[in-house]
Amino acid sequence: MNIAIVGTGYVGLVSGACFADTGASVTCVDVDAEKIERLRRGEIPIYEPGLDELVLKNVKAGRLRFTTSLEEELNDQQIVFSAVGTPPDEDGSADLRYVLQVAKTIGEHLDRYIVVVTKSTVPVGTAERVRQTIQAELDRRGVQVNFDVASNPEFLKEGNAIKDFMSPDRVVVGVESERAKELLTRLYKPFLINNFRVIFMDIPSAEMTKYAANSMLATRISFMNDIANLCERVGADVNMVRAGIGSDTRIGRKFLYAGCGYGGSCFPKDVKALIKTADDNGYSMEVLKAVDRVNEQQKHVLFGKLSAAFACESLQGKMVALWGLSFKPETDDMRESAALVTIALLQQAGCRIKVYDPVAMPECRRRLGSSVLYATDLYDAVNEADALLLLTEWNEFRLPNWERIARSMNRRLLIDGRNIFEKKELEGYGFEYHSIGRT
Repeated sequence: MNIAIVGTGYVGLVSGACFADTGASVTCVDVDAEKIERLRRGEIPIYEPGLDELVLKNVKAGRLRFTTSLEEELNDQQIVFSAVGTPPDEDGSADLRYVLQVAKTIGEHLDRYIVVVTKSTVPVGTAERVRQTIQAELDRRGVQVNFDVASNPEFLKEGNAIKDFMSPDRVVVGVESERAKELLTRLYKPFLINNFRVIFMDIPSAEMTKYAANSMLATRISFMNDIANLCERVGADVNMVRAGIGSDTRIGRKFLYAGCGYGGSCFPKDVKALIKTADDNGYSMEVLKAVDRVNEQQKHVLFGKLSAAFACESLQGKMVALWGLSFKPETDDMRESAALVTIALLQQAGCRIKVYDPVAMPECRRRLGSSVLYATDLYDAVNEADALLLLTEWNEFRLPNWERIARSMNRRLLIDGRNIFEKKELEGYGFEYHSIGRT
């Protein structure tokens, strides 16, 4: 089966490599000529464990290739996936300019039947706008070509994307014709053989499913952060509370970890976009508005704890070490990360800041330049530091040499934004230890 995927960002490149690995002939398309040249040279522009090997394997096998020209490839394809970016506008809505540009290009050059599938996260009604855009270009050309549109939202977790794609909880596909359903069933046949669930539904429901899923997960996180903040005030331990409620099969254990707020490319953007969609349709998503508000407040918690630890003493000139910059482990993605908010607050207070992350240092340099100091490793970060803040729970932070760290810090103050350490252990090394939702 021949398929094209427009957009070689996180979703497009992972999807292309994984589809190719199941035997499809995949052409990845991007307008960024430099990125395409890098991919042709085997250079992977994003960090995702295992992705470089998967791309190189399928390029070598001839099942995966890269181009800047959709129009030259279009009429050799049976399915075209649109996986371009949908960045948030200032009002929180999803910016669909790139999605609609892909549709316009398809309409300008389409000569034979294809299924156009939106894989980007888009508001309900986008597939219909894609259809209208393609049809308008066909009408302008005065040609009649049958085509279908469909929705196939992705549910990939950064850091675990390949496993998520190849062994999914479910695949959601929105279609409106039997012809499109048959073609997409063929594409997903390898997953059906392995008894993974491919759920076919109408297109608006598929579009809504993506937003609803991410918003539910974000809600769980903000709820637990709210509970954690209350636990501190009443003397409860949020980890014990999590164990207690997570053992209820109606609730489950996932996404119940308190911390310093969620970030990344999906949750913040999708929550805001769903709120905006509701507002545009005369409905107010009160729960999600609270979820978003709690999350933004939570990103200030570590700075608040630092300020309280120094009491009346000024933070001006204090050296603060940060472990972790990415919004979660196993990615270099710093979009909407708690680290960015924390760094901004520290800078406003006049702190000197030294950062370390196993993967996200180049991304931090791109974003922040020389406004922070860059450590060579976790021990270099804490040298002569007045405080240590943990923001990302990378594995290499879990069992450090605390004796070495204690000797190198000016003040043994540790603020754990992900609750991965134990208070008694740290106090045994002379640390003043603060966490989220634990007294």
